Amino acid sequence: MMKMKQLIKKWNKISLVKRIICGLIIGLILGLTVPQITVISLLGDLFVGALRAIAPILVLFLVMGALSNQKEGKQSNMKRVIFLYLLGTFLAGCVAVAASFLFPITITLTETASEAAAPSGIGEVLNSLLMSIVSNPVDALANANYLGILAWAALLGIALRKAGTGTKDAIMHIADALSQIVQWVISCAPFGVLGLVFTTISEQGLSSLLGYGRLILLLVGSMAFVAFVVNPLITFIGIRRNPYPLVLKCLKDSGITAFFTRSSAANIPVNMKLCEELGLDRDTYAVSIPLGSTINMGGASVTISVLTLAAVHTLGISVDFPTAIILCVLAAASACGASGVAGGSLLLVPLACSLFGISDDIAMQVVGTGFIVGVIQDSCETAINSSTDVLYTAVAELSQRRKKAD
Repeated sequence: MMKMKQLIKKWNKISLVKRIICGLIIGLILGLTVPQITVISLLGDLFVGALRAIAPILVLFLVMGALSNQKEGKQSNMKRVIFLYLLGTFLAGCVAVAASFLFPITITLTETASEAAAPSGIGEVLNSLLMSIVSNPVDALANANYLGILAWAALLGIALRKAGTGTKDAIMHIADALSQIVQWVISCAPFGVLGLVFTTISEQGLSSLLGYGRLILLLVGSMAFVAFVVNPLITFIGIRRNPYPLVLKCLKDSGITAFFTRSSAANIPVNMKLCEELGLDRDTYAVSIPLGSTINMGGASVTISVLTLAAVHTLGISVDFPTAIILCVLAAASACGASGVAGGSLLLVPLACSLFGISDDIAMQVVGTGFIVGVIQDSCETAINSSTDVLYTAVAELSQRRKKAD
């Protein structure tokens, strides 16, 4: 028993990132050597399930607690954060459009199409988003509808400002307890990553992705440019110092787990913990992180733009500069609604394709291609989306501190 405790202590002393890398390597080896032992996948399912289960109730109590205890007249950085979310999403779309013109690719259109129905227009996407805000609060919690959770938590938090100190303290104590549970779940990340990597390798294999190498390179290359050039530039403008330590920390501590969970919602607890480590204002990040998981969709903007222009190049359609700019705006607007559409960013590709008069049948074939490369595309997309939730929240607050210091 004592040896087991000592082993656990030594294990916990190793940094989480190193433990996750160990889990990744073991999962890769097991996926290639013993793919038939499917019970290993259960580790990944349990980890992602635990994160998804705790995230909605954590967001509810954190936002309620932050707003109920907020002092009148206290300045919030939320306007600046939302501006950065929208700017980052738009610039990501611009990068993807530029990359698609510089390195035009064509794809093989097959008869494969998704059974899910794509939205008929931007109006339907916006309608879906607005209706999710006013959904039943119990349904919002049960279905992890973060716009609905945020709306109800904000209303309850504001209404509870006049409540007694005991009530407010109770809410904060529950939020702290939930945060502790999150830390316990995150400490199991290496085993979760092991299971997730095993599932991906054993089910998809490595060879199935080689035929789509150029498309994957363009998608991942565009996202990498956003992560290592665009985001550092935005960060530098905000904080006026070397941006890379902050950018790389967000990618390492948030992006890695998001890459394997492939869910911005499941990564909310991880991002909350990272914001706390960075010493950010709890009142701000309690709202900005769950909101970011809904509207901060730079990775989705890249996916929509690249796949749409791949279809355009395949069909030999000429694109002028103004139309390309419109595509950037449309991709950004659509990406912000990706969380409100079943199937996410891929099912918003037909919306962008309609800009070029591409039929639904062909557009859904492009979606089918997207699902084939989705193992890598979705992982990279989620890593970009989730890590920038923390990055932009930090930039907004640090830039505000810099201005006050000046």
